[in-house]
Amino acid sequence: MAIELSFDLDSIDNIAESLLEKVTTKTVLFYGEMGVGKTTLIQALVKKLGGKHVTSPTFSIVNEYEVDNDIVYHFDFYRIRNEEEAYDIGIEDYFYSGHWVFIEWPEKIAEILPNESDISYLKLNKDGSRTLKFQGFDAIEKKNRKKV
Repeated sequence: MAIELSFDLDSIDNIAESLLEKVTTKTVLFYGEMGVGKTTLIQALVKKLGGKHVTSPTFSIVNEYEVDNDIVYHFDFYRIRNEEEAYDIGIEDYFYSGHWVFIEWPEKIAEILPNESDISYLKLNKDGSRTLKFQGFDAIEKKNRKKV
């Protein structure tokens, strides 16, 4: 399923709720420029899942949050130099844990991302609002199958 939504940061909780209704996997990749609101959206998602305190993992690379009956692993790969560093932290264990995995700056580890991931693109608009483009894994799969 693919969607496109424009929003102000005041309505980020509603956007998080809409996004959680659309996800088709528990791994969501967040693309967007610095300052577009990736971490803010992830904070709202974690809150909707029942989590409490969310901080950016820019320096720690990964933060773990307890949510209702689950765990969220929140990655920020902005400062990572190469995919080897991701392997060094045991990235595959996180990816295949069965828990939520939210990844900022996924392009830094593009070659090792799980195939079954939902994708979100955030863009800052000139008026200060944001546009979220979301594509669920099911839609990506259908699109790829049509190409074959």
